[in-house]
Amino acid sequence: MKPRKALLLLGANLGDRAAALRRAVAGLKVLEGVRVLKTSRIYETAPVGPSDKPYLNQAVELSTDRTAIGLLIEAKRLEALAGRRPGIRWGARALDVDLLALGRERIRTPWLSVPHLATAGRAFALAPLSDVAPSFRPDGRRTVSALLAAMKPDPRIVKLWRNGR
Repeated sequence: MKPRKALLLLGANLGDRAAALRRAVAGLKVLEGVRVLKTSRIYETAPVGPSDKPYLNQAVELSTDRTAIGLLIEAKRLEALAGRRPGIRWGARALDVDLLALGRERIRTPWLSVPHLATAGRAFALAPLSDVAPSFRPDGRRTVSALLAAMKPDPRIVKLWRNGR
């Protein structure tokens, strides 16, 4: 299979959040059929849902010959290695790995949507994506840059992370 670009969003809000992101990127770098092209800066974002712990989020651009299902399996493996266990929807997580896009693929199943359906409305995804793929069109129409500019995220909710400072 010809390599395609993929976009992932990493997030963590339990334990050493930055270390969880570093380990996830390192885990991606050693996968056969995967090449990490770019990583975004790290952003601290307010949680969505019942958790009260802020997240660290980072986007990763890959080149891969893996299928969407193959990437999903690896994402779940990385989450498990980080200590993620099944829990409540939008709850606190040691690591969350979302497949946002894979080339021009369009997949809609009960357990996987590519491109990820909610990306266009989430500042916590758009801010890191703006570092690695500003011209990506998560909704098929508007670029990450345009969506983020129109949203004008509150800097108290989405901010560049400075190692806890």
